[in-house]
Parts: sequence; C-alpha cells; structure tokens
Amino acid sequence: MAIPELKNKKVMITGAASGIGRAAAFAFARRGAHIIATDVNREALKQLQIDLVALGAICMIHQLDVSNGDEMQAFAEHPYMKLRPIDVLINNAGIGYLGQFLQSDLAHWQRVMDINLMGVVHGCYHFIPQMILAGGARHVLNVASVAGVYPSPTMGAYAASKHAVFGLSEVLKMELADSNVRITTVCPGIINTAITQSRSSISPSISEEQLERLQAYYKAKGCEPELVAEAMVRAVQKGQDLVLVGPFAKLIFHLKRLSLGLMRRVILNDARKIGYL
Repeated sequence: MAIPELKNKKVMITGAASGIGRAAAFAFARRGAHIIATDVNREALKQLQIDLVALGAICMIHQLDVSNGDEMQAFAEHPYMKLRPIDVLINNAGIGYLGQFLQSDLAHWQRVMDINLMGVVHGCYHFIPQMILAGGARHVLNVASVAGVYPSPTMGAYAASKHAVFGLSEVLKMELADSNVRITTVCPGIINTAITQSRSSISPSISEEQLERLQAYYKAKGCEPELVAEAMVRAVQKGQDLVLVGPFAKLIFHLKRLSLGLMRRVILNDARKIGYL
C-alpha cells in the first residue's frame, strides 16, 4: 500500500542522529510528517530535534539501542507509541567494519550482527504487530545495502548482516502480503557518510594509507545521504518494493543477475585498483 500523503504521519527512524537517518528525518519532516528519532547518541539526537523544530517540524527523540530487544519492546509498549501506532518505520541503524576475514579477529562479528541485523529484527518484531492492528496503509523500510546484493572484499561481517536484512525483508514481504503493511528493502550504493571514518570499525590490518585511499574513494564516488532519504520518501509514497539508490547500486544489481562470475571480477579488480586489498 502506498502512502502518497505524509502530512501528520508518524515516522519512526532508528539511527536518526547522523548519516542517512538524519537526512531521512529532514526529508519526511519537510512533507509534514511527525518524526520519532531514535539513536544511541543522545546529544546528537538533541541537536537533530533542535534543527527540526527550527524548521517547524514536530520531533520526538528517544535514546535507544536497537541491539537490545528489551529496550525495543519497552519503547514499542510506551503509551505514546501504543496510543497512535507509527505509520512508517525506518530500520536504519547500522555500523560498518572493514578488514579481510582472515586478518581480522572475530570480536566485531557479534556487534555488527547485533546492530545491523538484530536491530532490524527487533524493529519489525515489536512494531509491525501494532501497525497491523491499527489498520490503514503502513510502511516499513529496512535499510540493507548494495553490499547485501553483492559485496566488496573486506566486508565479511557487514555484507553478511546486510544479506540477512535483504533475506528477512523478502520473507516479510511474503508473510505480510495480505496485510496492510508494505515492506521496502533499501539498498544504497556508495554513500559519503562517516561509516569509514571510525578506526574502531576498521581492522588493524588495514593500513592508514589504505584507509586514506578508501576514504578518498568514498568522497569522490559517493553521493550524499540526502539522495537516499529522498528515494525513501518516494518509496513510501509510491509503495515501492526495492530501492536501489546511489552510485553503482543499479549496475551491481543487474550485473549480478547477468553474470555472477563477471560481477566478481569487476568488484575484485575495482578493490585492487583502489588499493585496499
């Protein structure tokens, strides 16, 4: 079901304090939606609220760890949330990790999965039932990645988590086919966000020189998160099933369907050319 008119609709966004989540908050607020912004970073959430209110938007903020199922359930059961269930849920919160599989420890795997995958699981599990009971057109956007279609080297945990989000979303589309809730999978391409900026999300095996080249590549080739945010708005308004947005997203999706071997060679050659492999 499409939701062409977003004015006064209740839109919840996880990971809303920065990057794609912050851009989405502004994009939906500009259409008159009421924003419920969640993130682990409370100070950044406060600034987001100040900026949105300055534009005349209505914005509620809540510090929330999507990897914590108890926190997600408690928030879903909050009177404010149950009194008027959300119209749009954007499961966006996520982190990255770069490093070749055999040259990285396994400690980061659990955190990446807890946030990138279980954050989406918790959001869907605790909020979709309310959306179904509320009736009317409702929409869930699960933010995967073009890495969930086909990854680059050094993205083991990240790619695995985003493939899982893609798969979960396909299951939900079938199981909810006869309901009032529409599911959209969002697969951004190269987006110029802070995902490659944090050393805590980079394996020690990645040298500073390699990291600088990768960051330069993201700045040169990546698009701004606002492009993804506008695509998500259109997906809700038109009831789209899949969003491929940003550099190389559509190319990778269709090239993989054409030839898996060719896709692998192209990605591997690109990684070697950039110099982070």
